[in-house]
Amino acid sequence: MALDSTLPPKITGPAAWVGADLADNENAWLFKLSSEDIAELETAARHYLSLERDIGEITADDFPLERFANHLKDLQYKLLYGNGIEVLRGLPIGNYTQEFVATIFCGIGAHMGSARSQNAAGHILGHVRDTGANSSDTNARIYQTSERQSFHTDSADVVGLLCIREARQGGRSLLVSAATIYNQMRAQRPDLLEKLFDPIATDRRGEIPEGEKPYMNIPVLNWYEGYLTVFYQRQYIDSAQRFEGAMRLTAAHIEALDMFDTLADNPDLHFSMQLQPGDMQFVYNHSQLHDRTAFTDWPEPEKRRHLMRLWLSVPGDRPLPECFKQRYGSIEVGNRGGIITSETKLHAPLD
Repeated sequence: MALDSTLPPKITGPAAWVGADLADNENAWLFKLSSEDIAELETAARHYLSLERDIGEITADDFPLERFANHLKDLQYKLLYGNGIEVLRGLPIGNYTQEFVATIFCGIGAHMGSARSQNAAGHILGHVRDTGANSSDTNARIYQTSERQSFHTDSADVVGLLCIREARQGGRSLLVSAATIYNQMRAQRPDLLEKLFDPIATDRRGEIPEGEKPYMNIPVLNWYEGYLTVFYQRQYIDSAQRFEGAMRLTAAHIEALDMFDTLADNPDLHFSMQLQPGDMQFVYNHSQLHDRTAFTDWPEPEKRRHLMRLWLSVPGDRPLPECFKQRYGSIEVGNRGGIITSETKLHAPLD
């Protein structure tokens, strides 16, 4: 079976970067907050906290920004149509309470889009840390361990991370362009690339919306309305094979997935960064995959690695194919993504 004739021979543009494009140009991915930016964010946070409402209810109007709002508009555009990555650096979180940090992070998110639930419990503010979860448990989440995650996508348009504390060693953030992987496979093994457009099953890991199967049938690569959209979590693809109705992976599918992983792991293609306390990283989930290296944590609980996470749905975003309804529920632009079950009630836990 040949590749779809509508697929481009090569994808170009700022989202089709290789590692050196970012490693050699800090300005391509890093924005350093000025004292004026920080003061504006702090004033907005104090205003919201004076309203005495749950942080999960925050809106852009409730978090008033003036000059810095213009940068967040630029950032939104960069994520959707640029290289898909930016880190905001310089937030002095050592001066803040956990509630104040969360308010700033969620307030920034509210200017870029709407926050989405990250689990069946309705948490719009996630906490990424080692909880001692067993990665072999088919209901566990890899981010709840200290192990290497492997390159993957999340279930939202944009993924935001705020670093509270670093690990004792390791835990580097890795990013790779889906378009770059596509280009490499198109040039080297188009026969394997074709397999990634099949409806490959991905395990829901126990978070099953009412009336849905315990797995989703969404291709790793999707070409729709002129956009290449990626959906990938290799561990969950492998564990979905336990379900009787899931599409069986052939030897060619496994070879294609292995090549995809090998290309993502290539240090010439991906980009690595160490997030510092106060860093806020935003990544466009439809064109980029992210990963985290294994880490060794501190023995003291109060010093252990901790990141806050946001999932955002962004207005003006690309259309998604119908199959994404299995994951997102709705594919309405600006109102999609997240994990919703009958038990879900949106809120923002601080710990």
